[in-house]
Amino acid sequence: MLTWVCIGELEVSRLILGGNPFSGFSHQSPERDAEMKHYYTTARIKETYRQAEALGVNTHIGRADHHIMRVLLEYWDEGGDIQWIAQTCPELGSIARGIQNAVQGGAKACFVHGGVMDHLFALGEMGEVVDAIKMIHDAGMPAGVAAHNPEVLEWAEEHLEVEFYMCSYYNSARRDQNPEHVPGAREWFWPEDRERMARTIQVLSKVLSKPAIHY
Repeated sequence: MLTWVCIGELEVSRLILGGNPFSGFSHQSPERDAEMKHYYTTARIKETYRQAEALGVNTHIGRADHHIMRVLLEYWDEGGDIQWIAQTCPELGSIARGIQNAVQGGAKACFVHGGVMDHLFALGEMGEVVDAIKMIHDAGMPAGVAAHNPEVLEWAEEHLEVEFYMCSYYNSARRDQNPEHVPGAREWFWPEDRERMARTIQVLSKVLSKPAIHY
């Protein structure tokens, strides 16, 4: 069986089921995005949840959109137990809207989308993030932030009271102008970005009492 870590008071398996394939985010090409959307029907997603739980994975990280919320509702109604850590979705509107979806959809924790974090950091508008973390806490959930830019996590460690971090090994698209993933846009996966994030995690781990989820 897998070992566990606590995020706040939430017990989370050290291996977590991600959600990008379920939502058609391949980070490869629009054609691969479409293949993922066609393959991951509701039935296949629920079967993946069942297989994950059978292997000791108790947590799914997924978008706080109506697609994932509906699939999880069906899965839970059928007796499934996997717990959901929700990611806010920039295309739905404000961060607050994503948090509201997470609460209404039964999430156990919530974090601010990494592209949004990178974007707001580039603009120097992090006050919205402070408000978002408070909103998540007020809803009774552990709060976190994601980032592709290591400097964002270093800022968060100094300025935010969160329960966890989401650390991407690749800063595959600069988000100064647009926080959202743009299908078909050029992306890069450079070793130096991976190494930079790994160093940040190592430095933060010396002072952190908070888990860092690697992706």
